[in-house]
Amino acid sequence: MNRTNPIILVLYYSRHGATRKLAELIAQGIESVPGAEARLRTVPAVSTVAEATAPSIPSSGAPYVELQDLADCAGLALGSPTRFGNMASAMKYFWDGTSADWLAGTLAGKPATVFTSTGSLHGGQESTLLSMMIPLLHHGMLVMGLPYTHPELMTTTTGGSPYGPTHWSGLDGDKPISNDEKRLAVESGRRLAETAARLWRIRT
Repeated sequence: MNRTNPIILVLYYSRHGATRKLAELIAQGIESVPGAEARLRTVPAVSTVAEATAPSIPSSGAPYVELQDLADCAGLALGSPTRFGNMASAMKYFWDGTSADWLAGTLAGKPATVFTSTGSLHGGQESTLLSMMIPLLHHGMLVMGLPYTHPELMTTTTGGSPYGPTHWSGLDGDKPISNDEKRLAVESGRRLAETAARLWRIRT
């Protein structure tokens, strides 16, 4: 399908809303780039009950991702809360089902960034970001971090990492996103969209 503007997929999983808020800030940064469009998508939870099925449309938030979204996107922002220093099983389950896209090179050469939130300040943010990079590298994506030209990386007392935006939500999820976390999330989306747009114009 021919498009006049690049679509940046913001794919996330969120149980209590913290990761979703980061996704929305990243989408804000994406859409600050003229012509760039953010497409917010999520994944259904994984159930321990074999007979359980998720509704085809979530009760709130973004629609569920489809494999066509991977084909449509010019870039990807991938987010998940931390589960023992790793991405949530729901997000891992989605990526385990993308073998056909891996073989086809659907995502090869497209830029990507990752983001996460944790209940505790040192709750595995960086290892979770690294774990989300691994399938993206296997897909041939160009993984982007946040450079230290952003002073918030040196001043933040909450979340924020050179590996990608993060948020410290607190054990009850009641900590608001700090100003430093907001700026880094928005800037990450902007940098991703600018890079994706340049590469997309070369390909098209």
